[in-house]
Amino acid sequence: MQKYEKYSSKLAIFVKNEYFYILNSFTMNLKLVAGIDIGGTNTTYGVVDNHGKIYGEGSFLTRKYMDFDLFIQALAEGVNALASDIHEDYELAGIGMGAPNANYYTGNIEFAPNLMWSGVLPVAQKLKDRFAGLPVVITNDANAAAIGEMIYGGARGMKDFVVVTLGTGLGSGFVVNGELLYGHDGFAGELGHTIVSPNGRECGCGRHGCLETYASASGIVRTVYKLLADHRGDSILKNISFNELSADMITQAAINHDPIAIEAFAHTGKLLGLAIANMIAITSPEAVFLFGGLVRAGEHLFTPVKEHLEANLLKFWKGKVALLPSELNDKTNAAVLGSAALVWKEIKEK
Repeated sequence: MQKYEKYSSKLAIFVKNEYFYILNSFTMNLKLVAGIDIGGTNTTYGVVDNHGKIYGEGSFLTRKYMDFDLFIQALAEGVNALASDIHEDYELAGIGMGAPNANYYTGNIEFAPNLMWSGVLPVAQKLKDRFAGLPVVITNDANAAAIGEMIYGGARGMKDFVVVTLGTGLGSGFVVNGELLYGHDGFAGELGHTIVSPNGRECGCGRHGCLETYASASGIVRTVYKLLADHRGDSILKNISFNELSADMITQAAINHDPIAIEAFAHTGKLLGLAIANMIAITSPEAVFLFGGLVRAGEHLFTPVKEHLEANLLKFWKGKVALLPSELNDKTNAAVLGSAALVWKEIKEK
């Protein structure tokens, strides 16, 4: 009898301990991170848990704050207000950021042509100062998109892939053996600034003929205007001024079978396919994901890219590299997710 009493006593202690463990798990602080995307037009931020659930978002016009310190202050206040409104008992575990020309190693934004602040901006350190030394991780927006694709998108389970972002410019994030490729100085993987047309279009970087001057939202607008100047055929785009014409208009025109829009996508796809074929020869990825508004053109973009990609690949890569739309394309908060994934990955590794 004493033997059974001994075991029943241990069982009672075990059950009691498990009860307090479960109770404690329900009362622990909710761990969140902030995901921030600094763009030339808008700055977007959100608070995200480690499963990719976004508890809330906010945004403001980047150009609202010409003074960089006032911009940092507004961003910090926005993140704090957002998190405290969502959960009264939370722990902010870190901050992840994507921004043009952001350097993972230094934590700085360096000479970003699409932002109004010039020079080197110590954005990570300034946010650390505002958040009592919390880990702050920053990288360029395309690298953040790549990490988001790996954790929340179509690259789950992949160790070697590339994300190409077709925005105002063209960005790219290279993942090699499960890690982002930064190079020795933090700026590796600039597919958009490989030259595809020597002495071609002037680029914001100061050179001529960069891929992003052709295969991007701004690039396809330039292509349409050249085509409109060279052709007299009908097009719903011909009466739209250059300053009003947008990539979204061109995408919709292509979907509606406009000949100029379709030709513009064919030209864009040709140069992008060639550039991706050259890129594959360097990193041999399992897949290439295209992200951005131009992807909504569907076959009008993917068909010429695939055609010229396959035509320019070495034989042993033909048919082996998948060309896919990003699974984050349909998420309005993709930039926030990508930036949050960046810092969750850092926290997990440490």
